[in-house]
Amino acid sequence: MADKHDGVRVAAFFAEGLEECEALVPVDVLFRANIACDKVSISDNLAVTSSHGVTVVCDRTIFDDDFSFDDYDMLFLPGGMPGTKNLHACEPLCDAVGRFVREGRDVAAICAAPSILAELGLLEGRRATSNPGFTHVLSEHGATLCSDPVVVDGNVMTSQGLGTALELGLSMIRRFQGQEATEAIKGKVVYIERGEARA
Repeated sequence: MADKHDGVRVAAFFAEGLEECEALVPVDVLFRANIACDKVSISDNLAVTSSHGVTVVCDRTIFDDDFSFDDYDMLFLPGGMPGTKNLHACEPLCDAVGRFVREGRDVAAICAAPSILAELGLLEGRRATSNPGFTHVLSEHGATLCSDPVVVDGNVMTSQGLGTALELGLSMIRRFQGQEATEAIKGKVVYIERGEARA
């Protein structure tokens, strides 16, 4: 399925206390679309434990000698608590996210994690969404709140939570491979459109 977009690479950042499915569902559908996606620990430990006690072994850490944020076409921040707080406390990651947004490069965040973008001043004047418990953070920092499962405003992609994680992954595929590839993956994962009745 990979075409002229071969070579695209996404980094999904894993912090202690993340919501594991918000991270792994987009990672899964990217894999199905032949889009490379590295699971990147923000600590020096490859093993990261989620808020539900699930341990995920990452592919690399931000402290690896050969790690560079610039090797990636998109930086992806999963949500969960205290995972979001831990991501926000990671200065190298936040610096890279800010730089990516300013340079017009792709950044995605889901659930509580869009609040990181808001607090970094990256959502001012942009359409965005988040978990309902964090929408006030977005609005307080100048974002225009939307109720869509996934909101794409330029190079910034935000999503509401676990229930929208598959749609976020599909939006990532659409970004890099277009609608036809996205529809093919929808079929493979038996994706049911919202409001569509199953026969």
